[in-house]
Amino acid sequence: MKVKLITAALVAALCLTGCSSSANSSQSTAENTTSSSSATVSTDSTSAAPESSSADETASSATSSESTETSAPETSAETTAQTDETVSSAPDSNDSDTINRIDYELDPSKPTIAITFDDGPNATTTMEILDVLEKYQVRASFFLIGNNINDESAKSVKRAYDLGCDIENHSKTHSYMDKMTADEIKEEVDFVNEKVKEITGTTPKFFRPPYIAVNNTMYDNIDMTFISGYGCNDWEDRVTADYRAKYLEKKAADGVIFLLHDAEGNSKTVEALDKAIPLLLEKGFQFATISELFELKGVEISGIDTNIYSGLNAQ
Repeated sequence: MKVKLITAALVAALCLTGCSSSANSSQSTAENTTSSSSATVSTDSTSAAPESSSADETASSATSSESTETSAPETSAETTAQTDETVSSAPDSNDSDTINRIDYELDPSKPTIAITFDDGPNATTTMEILDVLEKYQVRASFFLIGNNINDESAKSVKRAYDLGCDIENHSKTHSYMDKMTADEIKEEVDFVNEKVKEITGTTPKFFRPPYIAVNNTMYDNIDMTFISGYGCNDWEDRVTADYRAKYLEKKAADGVIFLLHDAEGNSKTVEALDKAIPLLLEKGFQFATISELFELKGVEISGIDTNIYSGLNAQ
């Protein structure tokens, strides 16, 4: 029995010794690991400052980096927004559809002429003539044929009106109206007036009879002022652009109304205008619409007037 007790005591003692040794070994290993870890941090740090300071700098650097990364998208977004605003606002100043009125005051002391066009509108030659008028900043008047007004040609009418030009009446079908009945005459005129009002919001005050053919029935049934004008047969292709330009220069005089044509394909008249207008401006002429010329010369616009005007200084 004593032997068993002694043996048990020895075994217990041996176990206690082994556990203590194992614990000490583990503690030593942990300390070594901690020491090694601290050495690594110290070695990684290039600063002589305490580790806590180095850690703060690292944290601060990380925060700064995060801040930079966070703010970058905001800056990018702001730049994008500013760019979008710039792109969005650009068309306002360069919008090809924007039409600026040809605006100038007429001087009663200067010689004044009125250039007028028949047989439009269209989307080609009428537009080319408007380009020339814009180029030299002069206004004119357009006498429309009703049957030529459609969705495309209406754009040229609106453009002319917005530029400050007069939009007037040249009948619906361009027929000999002196052969028509009163009702037929009214239909010819009313059709165009209604179309013009739809496009511009205004009603024509002047009428140019087709072929300048008139009679009392027309005067009795058309409550508008009749206009003729000085022309060079520019509807004929055989008439050169140079001749047309020289005709305008030669015939220009105070109060004169010129009768030209913006029929589709009449490019020679476009060319003639590009030559004649700058020369006439250099000579001191100013360009008025029909309504402006009548106002400038003090002539009343009246539907009961039985004159047909080619100029206002000599009727």
